[in-house]
Amino acid sequence: MNIKGLRWWVITLIALATIINYIDRQALSVLWPAIVEDLFPDESALERKQIYANISIVFVFSYAFGQAIFGKIFDWIGTRIGFVLSIGVWSLATIAHAFAQGMLSFSIFRGILGIAEAGNWPGATKGNAEWFPTKERALAQGIFNSGAAIGGIIAFPIIGYLTVHFNWQAVFIIVGVMGLLWLLPWLIIVKAPPAMHAWITDEEKEYILSGQRETAETDGNESLKTLDEYNPTTKEILSRKQSWGVIVASAAIDPIWWLFVFWIPIYLNEVYGMNVTEIGIYGWVPYVGAMLGAWFGGLLAQNRISAGWSTDKTRKLVITLGCLIMLPALLAMSNPGGPTVAVLIMAVILFGFQTAIGNVQTLPSDLFGKKAVGTLSGFAGMAAKLGAVGLTSLVPWLTADGNYTPAFVIGASLAIIAIASIWFLIPKIERLKSIH
Repeated sequence: MNIKGLRWWVITLIALATIINYIDRQALSVLWPAIVEDLFPDESALERKQIYANISIVFVFSYAFGQAIFGKIFDWIGTRIGFVLSIGVWSLATIAHAFAQGMLSFSIFRGILGIAEAGNWPGATKGNAEWFPTKERALAQGIFNSGAAIGGIIAFPIIGYLTVHFNWQAVFIIVGVMGLLWLLPWLIIVKAPPAMHAWITDEEKEYILSGQRETAETDGNESLKTLDEYNPTTKEILSRKQSWGVIVASAAIDPIWWLFVFWIPIYLNEVYGMNVTEIGIYGWVPYVGAMLGAWFGGLLAQNRISAGWSTDKTRKLVITLGCLIMLPALLAMSNPGGPTVAVLIMAVILFGFQTAIGNVQTLPSDLFGKKAVGTLSGFAGMAAKLGAVGLTSLVPWLTADGNYTPAFVIGASLAIIAIASIWFLIPKIERLKSIH
């Protein structure tokens, strides 16, 4: 049996995993107003915000180290089994949230969730490198990144609707089961990499593999095979300034996303007095901008590369454009007015973020061969989440008086740092050769 366009089935499943990933992680923030009334009825508003921040910090710390751990795991055991391990564990951790009784148990289950959910990103990047030629990778990255946005869009109304019929404990069980069901089509369809898959057509196999070989640049003394088999040690990867360009850019830009992922529901509840149902009505809007940005960033990169632009010029243009879109919108959040305008400005911010991030996340596969992609992607993801921890831990203190402006100004500064790291630490985005 042959399946035409098998690579698109694979990336669609990865995007679906990303949707589930975001529904699972967003469940806590959307349900939080109901959870605090049940478990923390006597705490003040500031104490409740601090409890939420502490649980969130545990999640992001776990997520940060999970990225580095799963980057190695995916390089060791492959994409197919790596995803089974990642989504299987995070789905069970989501179900376990239903049995939490306080901050400690929530933090434990949230920590397990963070470690396992982190595998989605190095796994998706590695899957992208395996299944797509270089010219299509930004589009593929945009497709599965849009899964995060779609997950954010549908998480708010779905969870808001479920809370009408079920208590918060049952909602965690329902969304956790969704991930376990995903394992079935993944194990059936993704049997092997494209070079060995029994269902891939000869034309698609050649298109994928030749498209990966063609972009490996040589100096005339090294063969394409040597470049593709270049397997640097972790120490060698971290000794390259280009790797640090990816790591610093990730650490700077990612906290902007997490600022909104964690705090949109709390912001709407605190600033505009919304309950869970009202948050479900408004909270999904910013993620529409994120979804459109993921598609736009991927299509723009594909268009420019197809038009003859180099990978270097294309990546730098799209990343810079995305950051420049975010800058004025972040500053505008200091005085957005009503809730409708606020969520629309957030949509612009997340549009710019997703325009840039898809191309940031393709940089490991632009710089290194398949054997090192997961490792660099994992370290970049870890740095990104540690940056998010820093900003997340500051939010309760920065917003103690209900004013979120300082947090948004910090976000604007981080966008500038992301641009600078790409331009100054990666003089030219191209496949790196051994330094030995």
